[in-house]
Amino acid sequence: MNYVVGIFKKIISGSLVLQIMGGIVAGVILALAAPDAANSAGLLGSLFVKALKAVAPILVFVIVASSIASQKRGTHTHMRSVIGLYLVGTFMAALVAVTLSFLFPTTLTLVASTTSATPPNGIGEVLNTLLFKIVDNPINALASGNFIGILAWAIALGIAFQHAGEGTKAILMDLSHGVSSIVKLVIRFAPLGIFGLVGQTIATTGFTALAGYTHLLQILLGSMVIIALVVNPVIVFVKTRRNPYPLIFTCLRESGVTAFFTRSSAANIPVNMDLCKRLNLHEDTYSVSIPLGATINMGGAAVTITVMTLAAVHTLGIEVDIATALLLSIIASVSACGASGVAGGSLLLIPLACSLFGVPNEISMQVVAAGFIIGVIQDSAETALNSSTDVIFTAAADYGSGTSSISKPDTAAA
Repeated sequence: MNYVVGIFKKIISGSLVLQIMGGIVAGVILALAAPDAANSAGLLGSLFVKALKAVAPILVFVIVASSIASQKRGTHTHMRSVIGLYLVGTFMAALVAVTLSFLFPTTLTLVASTTSATPPNGIGEVLNTLLFKIVDNPINALASGNFIGILAWAIALGIAFQHAGEGTKAILMDLSHGVSSIVKLVIRFAPLGIFGLVGQTIATTGFTALAGYTHLLQILLGSMVIIALVVNPVIVFVKTRRNPYPLIFTCLRESGVTAFFTRSSAANIPVNMDLCKRLNLHEDTYSVSIPLGATINMGGAAVTITVMTLAAVHTLGIEVDIATALLLSIIASVSACGASGVAGGSLLLIPLACSLFGVPNEISMQVVAAGFIIGVIQDSAETALNSSTDVIFTAAADYGSGTSSISKPDTAAA
């Protein structure tokens, strides 16, 4: 019995990143050796993602409300700077995608539409939806995972509770710590969850299912790699005047790996919160910027919308001038902010961008269907970029202010 307890304690105190990598390798091996067993192991992945999605809304609500309520008057946060970085980063992502799409044009063999979902009719509808999400019923927002509504109510209640007694604020803080403890417990099961996700994905799709979309994937993934390893570091350097790569690689490793397999920015919020804490960032900033980033910081989504739209345009032989390309970048950036924080959330915004070029809805929905075919890799990479960038820009704003010092996260304690 003591031996089993000792092994359990060793697992708990071990490096979460190494355990996740071990889970990835084990999932691949199981999928190749016993596909049926790998499909069954997918239950572990589903449970893990479900648990993350369950704790994320209440975590955001409680932590944001508690952080704002406990904030002392005159306390300086860096939210304006963070939001600015979010918007610049998303727009730059769209520009990179436009550039690569022009340099290496992609054409598609369009397939029949496989989705019955209805895309938005215009940018006005996207903004209208966002507005109504803000005024959503708080109970419904928590139940449905409407993070815009959750943020709005948490901020409002946090401001209201600033005038409450110290006892009330202490209760909110204790509740925040309690929810955070539950989140940490869920995160410790990430290796098992990712083991199941990897095994089921490879057993279901194999390695050859995406062969027909190699060029499209190269443009999508190439754009995301350039953003992750070139554009984001430049933005961080301009903001902090420090070597950006230690922060970049830390965030990609600690946040990007988990987000790659959960394929949900919303589900990765607890992971990012924990990483920000270990990076010694200001809680008053990251408690708001991380859930906000899961909603509006969508560089990966901007890449997907832009590349897929221009693929449709090139397929139809439509000429695109520079002015229209810039307008596409703006529309893709704004549309990406309305992308859902769940798997495949950006694909249904492709028809919105396609409408700029007069692409018929029947054609654009076929492009969406093609997006679902490559979604196993595209959406995973997109989410990894989106989620890791939330922490990168939050840290850049914090470090750039000169009020925090860069600290290496304690991965063993994660």
